[in-house]
Order: sequence, then structure tokens, then C-alpha cells
Amino acid sequence: MEIKREISQSSFTSVMELIQKCQQNIPERYVLPPFQRPNPSHVDHLSTDLPVIDLSKMNHPALRLQLINEVRAACNQLGFFQVINHGIPTAVMKDALNSAEEFFNLPSDEKTCFASTDVHEPVRYGTSVNHGMDKVFYWRDFIKHYANPISDWIHLWPSNPPTYKEKMGSYAKAVKVLRKQLMEVVFESLGLNANYLYDDIEEGSQVMTVNCYPSCPKPDLALGMPPHTDFGMITILNQTHQGLEIMDHDKKWHPVPFIQGALIVQLGDQLEVISNGRYKSVPHRAVLNVQRKRFSIASLHSMHIEKKVGPAPELVDEQQPVAYREGSFGGFLDYISVKSLSEGKYIDTLRVT
Repeated sequence: MEIKREISQSSFTSVMELIQKCQQNIPERYVLPPFQRPNPSHVDHLSTDLPVIDLSKMNHPALRLQLINEVRAACNQLGFFQVINHGIPTAVMKDALNSAEEFFNLPSDEKTCFASTDVHEPVRYGTSVNHGMDKVFYWRDFIKHYANPISDWIHLWPSNPPTYKEKMGSYAKAVKVLRKQLMEVVFESLGLNANYLYDDIEEGSQVMTVNCYPSCPKPDLALGMPPHTDFGMITILNQTHQGLEIMDHDKKWHPVPFIQGALIVQLGDQLEVISNGRYKSVPHRAVLNVQRKRFSIASLHSMHIEKKVGPAPELVDEQQPVAYREGSFGGFLDYISVKSLSEGKYIDTLRVT
């Protein structure tokens, strides 16, 4: 498969390049309007009740119901939880993050060969969110690549650093196994069969979004990612440091604490649709640090790109009629190819009013 490249090295400046120039101030195009800046008064820094779920309970029949109840409470409350004892070795998680750091430390010309503004590209390097559309830039460099089935895509991934495919591939395969376990529990928590939509999910999309958030001289003026929700079923996040914030139903932001060895699980828009609104996708953003850079790997899982999904029939009744039209991951990509994240959400176009 030949991948077309639409932008050249000169068409954008990565944040890593800006940092290397030792700038003490951020360029004007990264400065958010005052009402969009991270405001400490809107952040609950004292929150200690963000759910952490021990997945080892899956292996104990007597504890499985307790696990399902914990997942149901977390999904109802926030659409978010962290998992421990999830089965992915710490070494596999760290190797993937190390390979991410090695990639972003490469010379620019070795990264920009993957650069494109086309959100449909199976491998895409860029900066901000979509620098071709963004009115304000975000303090972030990224590379995204498809990963399911991994045998179809891994040959397109970066060959430099030399161990990138091996280390990132090992993590991608491990996190896919975890996704299967998580979806079983989430579906059971909704009262659905644990294997609901099993074949569609197994054949669905896995997009690895590998992020670099360099240290920022003015973290109070900018963001690494704006408030948004992910369109897929679930997102599983591996990170080096704290920097993710989630929004609760009262519009209050909560910093997600960094727990060594834990993985973050976020519900996406597709699961909100399937649940007919019982569960909501979680708004989140990435804040910045003046002293150190942060790396993260978000594994986004959804149906196949053209597969349309609507509310589960079992979750529709007279009290809760159909609340969403069918939508697809491809429809989401088409939407964000012409709109920035700050201009609205694809899921809002699916709501039945």
C-alpha cells in the first residue's frame, strides 16, 4: 500500500523544534483565548475519589459481580477509571513509552516523512490536533497508526528507531487483549451479554495515538489537547507523568493522578451511543508542565471504520426511547477533517432531539 504525503517538512514547525530553539515564550498561535485557558479555580485539586479498579477480580468468580458493580459505578459517575493488575507487564508498557520518546527525539526529516493533514491516513505524523484546520495550535506532537489487524499495518510504522515496531507492536497486541476483557465487563455492567458485538469489535479499528507534550514555558496560556471526547468504544491510555484532566457532570475538572503501572480507561462516544445514553463519553484535556515533557500512548478502539452503530435494542424501551442515530468511525473522521475540535462534536450530530 502506498501512502500519499501531502505536506512537507517546511509546512509546519513541530513543538519539539520550538523547544530546541530555546524560546522562553510561546508563539502567539499557541496562546488560547482567556476563556479557553486552563483555570486553576475550575479544577478540583483535592479530589481523591477517582476510581481505581483491580482487574484481578476477573479471575475470581466470587468477586466478578463486585468488579462489574465497580465498573458500572465508574461508568455512570465519570465514564472513566484506572485499572491495576491488568495483565500487561510493566516492562512492555515502559518499552513502548521509551520507543515513543526515541521517535520524537529523531531529527525532523526522519519524522516528517510521515506528515500529513489527511486524517484518514493509516500512519500520520503531525502537531497540534490538525494543524491544517486549527485556529489555535496545541502544544503537542504526535504520530498515529492503525494497529488491527497488526499484520496489515505494522510494516507501515516507523522503522526508526530500530526497535519501534517490536516494542510498540508488543504493547499494541497486549492492549488489544485487555480491551477484550474490559469490553466484556462494561457490557455486562449494562446488562448486555459479555460477548455483545464480539465479531464487530474484534474486526474493528485500533488506532495507536502516540503523543509528546514538551515542557511549556507558559503552561497557563496553552493546552496540549483541548477539551474533547474520543469517538470510539474505549480508549486505554499509558503515560509517563500526570497531565490528563477529566471533566465531571458538574463541569469540574479533575487531574488524573499518575499511578505507576496503572492504565487509564475512558469511555468514548460509540459506547455512549450503544448504551443509549446510560453511559456518557468523558470529556478530557491535556495540560502542560513548565519543567518536563510528557509522553502518552492512547489506544483507541472502535468498530470498523465504515461500520455504523446505534443504540443496543435491549437498552431501548418506552422510558428510554432511541436517543441517537447510527454513526461510524468513518463519519467521525469526515467530520473532523473539516472542523476543529473546538467547533463541536460529531456525536452531537447523532443525537435525536
